[in-house]
Amino acid sequence: QVQLVESGGGLVQAGGSLILSCAASGSILSINDMGWYRQAPGKQRELVALISSGSSTNYVDPVKGRFTISRDNAKNTVYLQMNSLKPEDTAIYYCNAKMKSLGSRWYMDYWGQGTQVTVSS
Repeated sequence: QVQLVESGGGLVQAGGSLILSCAASGSILSINDMGWYRQAPGKQRELVALISSGSSTNYVDPVKGRFTISRDNAKNTVYLQMNSLKPEDTAIYYCNAKMKSLGSRWYMDYWGQGTQVTVSS
C-alpha cells in the first residue's frame, strides 16, 4: 500500500516560518511530480507549489519569494519551507505525488491526509 504522510503544521504568528514534510512509503517504483496544495475554509483546494522529478519548481504568485519547495528523492520526501507567513496562508495543506506502485502500469495521484497551518495576525 502506497501512502503519503505529512507533518509540520501548526500555529505561527504572522511573519513567522514553518516547514512541512511529506514522506511517501510503500511499494513505490517511481515518483514523478510532487506538490503542495491548500484549502482554506469555504474555498476550493488550490495549488501552492510543484516540483518535478528533476527538481524544476513552480509556484503560484501569492507565495513566490516566500515559500520554497524541495525534495529528497533518496527519502521519497517533499518539503515546503514557508517564510514570511501571512494570515491569508491559513489553510489545510495537502501534499500530492504522482507515483507508480509495484504491479501498476500507470502513475496515479496520491494525497496526504492534510496538515493544518494557522497564521495569527
